[in-house]
Order: sequence, then structure tokens, then C-alpha cells
Amino acid sequence: MTGRPLSRRTFLTLAGAAPLLPALGRAATTPRARVPVGLEMYTLHKEEAADRVATLRAVAKMGYEGVEFWGPYFEWTPAYAKEVKAQLDALGLACFSTHTRAAYYTDENFPHVIELNQILGSRYVVMDHAPEKPTLAGWRENVALLTKAYERLRPLGIGAALHNWTTEWRLLEGRRPIDLLAAETPPGFAFQIDLGTCLGEGADPVAFIEANPGRVKSYHLKDSSKDKTKRGLLLGEGDAPWAHIFAAAETVGGVEYYLVEQEGSRFTPLETAKRSLEIFRRLHGT
Repeated sequence: MTGRPLSRRTFLTLAGAAPLLPALGRAATTPRARVPVGLEMYTLHKEEAADRVATLRAVAKMGYEGVEFWGPYFEWTPAYAKEVKAQLDALGLACFSTHTRAAYYTDENFPHVIELNQILGSRYVVMDHAPEKPTLAGWRENVALLTKAYERLRPLGIGAALHNWTTEWRLLEGRRPIDLLAAETPPGFAFQIDLGTCLGEGADPVAFIEANPGRVKSYHLKDSSKDKTKRGLLLGEGDAPWAHIFAAAETVGGVEYYLVEQEGSRFTPLETAKRSLEIFRRLHGT
């Protein structure tokens, strides 16, 4: 986000706080709403592959409240999913959601997705990213796929969501696919904004949140810099306007949980996960 004015609603929310929220990217000084924060387990994918129990134990010890499992969870058997659920319960962790590959949304595979998510107690099944299409007509195939999943999950009390990648933010035939998806999926269908790819494409997450009130239920918290030589940034080390993002998420966005996801930094993955949670708490003011 580069200097865009806040909407009147978000501006009043910020202006009503005492003291005022700080400049963009700095730590918040006013306590915010209590929003659970979890870890996208891809952050520790090598550690998880080596010893899932020990990794989950480390995540809980850091202070995370939940997790989001990623693509390979689909390979679990129901019996193993029950073991993982027991481990989560013992550690006081929730399964906020699962990242589910588009290939698993077929009629053949989706019943297994549903079964595993019911066992894990997931709030949302999140498509990890929609298949790229060369035309808007092609993107409407994704609308149909996501809508079908939403209709299958809704009676079970599980939400359906899409995690954006890069292409959703790029103009195609004069329109961004993310806006098409928001306009043509059911109002109850949710979005998970990946802030790293959103900001990396020069898009404005606050504008999308405000245009789709109540529909952005979770976020992958990543920072981004206009200086593309800067990689592996921790939260607060880039240009992300955290104060504005949190204000929009918690006043109009309908956020239910935040997720830290780091795909590498100058620290080990475990240290990165630990530091990221500490930084989030300072930025967020909780």
C-alpha cells in the first residue's frame, strides 16, 4: 500500500484510539482485539517431516494457539489424523484450517478432504491457490470449483476459503481475478490473504478488505519490500502497513485468526517461527 487514504470507517477506528496508532510498520501502542494466532506448518516443513510430534510440541511452547496444515496432509489416513488430533488436544493447539491443493477438489478426492478436516476439527478448508487461467472465462471455472466446495462444506459447519497467490492480483482482460472471485462466489465464501504475495504484486490489501466486508477470515502474515533484493524478511522489516492492515481486518474484514508463515529467514526455521510470534505481538499490541 503506497499512501492511499483510509476509508472513513477505518479512519474513524484509528482516530478513536488513544493514543493514536503509530506510523506504518511500527509496533502498536493501543491493545487490539484478541485474535488467535497460529502457525502455517510449511514454515517448519522439514522439522515436521522429521518429527511431527516434537515440532507441534515446539510450536505450542512458543505460544502459538493453533496451526494450519499444508498440502501433504491429504496423504494421511483417518487413523493417523485422529492421532494428530489427539496430539493437538494434548498440547492445547487448534487446527484452524488446512491448505488443500486444487487437485484434491475433485469428486474422487474431496470426500477424503472432508473426512480429514472433520477429524482435525478444522474451521476452514482453504484452497492453497486457484489454478492459473489465461482468460476470465477460465477463472470462472475456479469460481464453480470453489462454490461447489463451499456448498459441500457448509452443511458440515466447515468454511471454504481461497488463499491468494500472485496471479489473482494481476489485471487480466481489464479485471483482476481476485475481484472476479469475490464477486461471483457465494457471500459466505471466505478469503485468506497472503500478505507477502499481495504486497509483492503491488496490490492494496486494505482496499480488498474494505471492498469485501466480513469475508477475509484469515491472513498469512508476511512482510514485503519494494526492494526486491531483500528476501527472507521478518515481520516489521519490510513495507507492510501493519497498523492499517490490523485495523481493517478487525473492523470490517471479519478476521477469525492470523497465521504466521515464513518461507525462510537469516535464522533457523524454529528460531524464525519463535521470533515471528514475538514480533507479531509487538506489532499488534497484544
